[in-house]
Amino acid sequence: MPIIEVTNLAKQYPQPDNKTEHFFAVDGVSLQIEQGEIFGILGPNGAGKTTTLEMLEGLIDIDGGSAIINGIDVSSNPRQVKEIIGVQLQANEYFDKVSLQELLALFGALYRRTINPLALLEKVQLREKAREKPANLSGGQKQRFSIASALVNDPKVLFLDEPTTGLDPQAKRNLWNLVRGLNSAGMTIVLTTHNMEEAEELCDRLAIMDKGKIIAEGSPQELILQHAPEPPEAPLHGDLEDVFLVLTGHGLRE
Repeated sequence: MPIIEVTNLAKQYPQPDNKTEHFFAVDGVSLQIEQGEIFGILGPNGAGKTTTLEMLEGLIDIDGGSAIINGIDVSSNPRQVKEIIGVQLQANEYFDKVSLQELLALFGALYRRTINPLALLEKVQLREKAREKPANLSGGQKQRFSIASALVNDPKVLFLDEPTTGLDPQAKRNLWNLVRGLNSAGMTIVLTTHNMEEAEELCDRLAIMDKGKIIAEGSPQELILQHAPEPPEAPLHGDLEDVFLVLTGHGLRE
């Protein structure tokens, strides 16, 4: 059963060099994301991935179409939606003089929830850092704390925007294991990523975006078999990165 239903979602902005003209950052996106799955959105920079997530999260207005999360219309009830989702952003800034434990208690109070900060830190393998300040954490630890912050309200859906960008291989694997664990416990997870290995390892299904539109959707294996079939000169078929390049014509970091 879909927990997220997106129909003809659209967002437009003024052209940078001509404010009287507009362009669509997201142009008629439709998606159905099933309860309990890990769903990935892939695309080159500027494809509309983050803008799509920000509309689903109620962070920016929806200009066209609709988004329903767990039966709640995002445009009509953004506050109600925020009560059932968790959001881990690409970059976070926290109060430098407050410990991780104190920050989580503060976030809990904002949601009017009584939480156990140490239990949340244990879930993301940061219990031993409870008294540390955010500035003293490594990159991987900051990302895991960001996820702990997103879990304060025990969300039904967790949104992750490029969660492993800039992490070393071990920190990346640790975060993957955390995502798998949360999903195994029943949480629906929606993520954007540039990492093809990450998408193939984690995601049940994927949507590939380019120029504000979805150009392909399916499981990683379905996309590989459809768009990167077995090359005649090689014994193995292509991989998900080949699918991305075939469909978008973009390198990963363009």
